[in-house]
Amino acid sequence: MAQPDSSSLAEVLDRVLDKGVVVDVWARISLVGIEILTVEARVVAASVDTFLHYAEEIAKIEQAELTAGAEAPEPAPEA
Repeated sequence: MAQPDSSSLAEVLDRVLDKGVVVDVWARISLVGIEILTVEARVVAASVDTFLHYAEEIAKIEQAELTAGAEAPEPAPEA
């Protein structure tokens, strides 16, 4: 029976930094309808090169959305 290849910690870390990982957490604790605690967290693990690549793409998308929003005509006010 063949065992699956095991990855070393260095290989796993290299893959995570190359591809990137995002952990997004949102939790709310309430008691009798009263909010006691809200936790919002976003953890991003990636290499600087990977981060910069995706940051450039996100900036392009945001710029396109802003440009499209500026060109859209405003609705006429209701009389």
